[in-house]
Amino acid sequence: MIIKRIVLNNIRSYENGEISFKEGSTLLSGDIGSGKTSILLGIEFALFGFQPGQRGGSLLRNGAQTGSVLLEIDIDGQEVIIERSLKRGKTITQDYCAITIEGVTKEIAVTELKDKVLEILNYPKEFSKKQNMLYKFTVYTPQEEMKAIILEDPEVRINTLRHVFGIDKYKKILENVLILTAKIREEKRLKEGMTLGLENDKILLLSKEEDLESKHHNLLSVEKELFLKTEKRKRIQEEKEEISKKKEEKTKLQQEMEKTKLVILNKKETISINSKTIGELQSQIKELAKLKIEESEISKIKSELLAKKQEKIKIDEKRLDVNSEIASLNSKNDENGKIEQQISHLDICPTCLQNVDPIYRANVLLKLGSNTSENNNRLNSLNVQKKQLLDEKIRLESEISEKEKRINEINILKVKIQGIDEKDKRLKELEKANAFLYKDIEILTSHLENLGQSLFDLKKYDAIFALKQKELDESLKEERLADIKVAELKKEIEVFSKQIDDMKDRIKKTEGIKEKLDYINELESWLSKKFTPVVSFIEKSVMLKLKSQFSNLFAEWFYMLVSDSFNVKLNDDFTPIVEQHDYELDYQYLSGGERTAIALAYRLSLNQVINSMLSKIKTRDLVILDEPTDGFSEQQLDKMRDVLNQLNVKQLIIVSHEQKIEGFVENVIRFRKEKGVSVKEEV
Repeated sequence: MIIKRIVLNNIRSYENGEISFKEGSTLLSGDIGSGKTSILLGIEFALFGFQPGQRGGSLLRNGAQTGSVLLEIDIDGQEVIIERSLKRGKTITQDYCAITIEGVTKEIAVTELKDKVLEILNYPKEFSKKQNMLYKFTVYTPQEEMKAIILEDPEVRINTLRHVFGIDKYKKILENVLILTAKIREEKRLKEGMTLGLENDKILLLSKEEDLESKHHNLLSVEKELFLKTEKRKRIQEEKEEISKKKEEKTKLQQEMEKTKLVILNKKETISINSKTIGELQSQIKELAKLKIEESEISKIKSELLAKKQEKIKIDEKRLDVNSEIASLNSKNDENGKIEQQISHLDICPTCLQNVDPIYRANVLLKLGSNTSENNNRLNSLNVQKKQLLDEKIRLESEISEKEKRINEINILKVKIQGIDEKDKRLKELEKANAFLYKDIEILTSHLENLGQSLFDLKKYDAIFALKQKELDESLKEERLADIKVAELKKEIEVFSKQIDDMKDRIKKTEGIKEKLDYINELESWLSKKFTPVVSFIEKSVMLKLKSQFSNLFAEWFYMLVSDSFNVKLNDDFTPIVEQHDYELDYQYLSGGERTAIALAYRLSLNQVINSMLSKIKTRDLVILDEPTDGFSEQQLDKMRDVLNQLNVKQLIIVSHEQKIEGFVENVIRFRKEKGVSVKEEV
């Protein structure tokens, strides 16, 4: 597949833009944010539509209601035009999809267009449900996404690569055999060239062995110096530890003094509290001694209280009689009133049914009125007597209360007088306790003075300790410097030894190259004539071979970008391993340029492996690199020329703001922004 042109209408920072592409290498140049990456996203959208999790707002220009992408490509000389449009509603959706092949346009659904694109790209059918995975790993993977894949969970990454490799297909296994055979031929040519520098390697080996012997001699001298520095430091450290013990002893004395002061303070507070209590007890005993109780007075009060209570009972009985009589008289008056009312209106006797004589009626009413008057006079007398009895009861209750109160006071006084002996006993105990406390304080004060004298004698060790600490710091510094010298020299010896060992291995391998060439020829024959017929039975070993191939390609691309002080490879889960001087380096702690080199090498290796496996896919002649030199040094940028020359694809599109890349490509398209709109500069 070759990209001919793309037309963007209201896509991201483009209003109306048309960009044409040529075969060969093309650089999309411009400042950051000028719209270079938008072209790549437009190409990907035209081919495959929205990506998983992608929103239309990331493509449709802000404020625009519609937008579209038109992509013209060439596939094996066949002209194909793909069109997709966007429409803003409640959400942004694809509105129109069409494909034109050799002048025949067909409007189809979104999913149909994607299937058609996969078909004309000759992507295996099993990839129709894997989004644009093959395109991503063979044509265009943003550099940051490749870094994310490298940092991905190993299980997730290797499962992804299994899908990409499609190792379940026998055809892919056979293609891998062809790739391996080609690599063997390449290795055979490489080994033939390795014999040319054999004599120079032997001369260089002798020189390095002499240098190594000299460094070993220097190491003995430096190690002796380090030993002396270490012994000196140990001696000073031992002296410091002895002084430190004195300081600890001083600290313990200070703590003991503080503790003693606190004990003295507590005992003084206890004495103060006891003295206050003693004063109170003495005052209480003195006051209680004045109190006297006359038993005759208690008997008299109790007799009077009993008489008053009996008198009160008699008054209550009289009040009950008076109240009963008052109630009886009131009841009689009520009955007289009812009879008087009946007779005053009675004309005929209800018993004999004769007329009632008025004189008789008047006599009856007169008698009733007389009885009522007598009752009222008696009621008045009884009410006066009732009030007198109530007043007498109140007076007696008051006197009874006073008598009972006095008896309670006398009983309380008895209890207080009985407590004089206990208070006196408590007083003597407190006085005795204070005497012991005074004696303890005297002893503790003497102990405190002794502690103070001992503490004074130990204060001199503070200055001595500070001096020893300074000596120890200087000694440690000298020891570290000597240790660094030893470590550096050992590192140099290690590097030299490694180089010498590598050279010996290389010389040994070179001397036996002829024998190995025969073996390689036999191996090549065996692969082509014997291995291929049985390859279907060794499917389980394919992943290992893929890893080996991937690792070799990864190392080759990486060594083109980074100095040979690194050793790189892939482990079984396709995680890049970077080593330097036999030490493994964590990816997170590499420089930005080194991480970019790893991602780019991984990306190109993956591209080459997949394209080798799926040799009939139509995107093998196209590679897109988005900011592949992020963080590169000037030296690495220079090496990009070799990388680009080695890619060997019909069309290479590079997005970069590095001007130096312009000298490495055949075509340059420049972009800029004018008032927020991306435009292509006219050349």
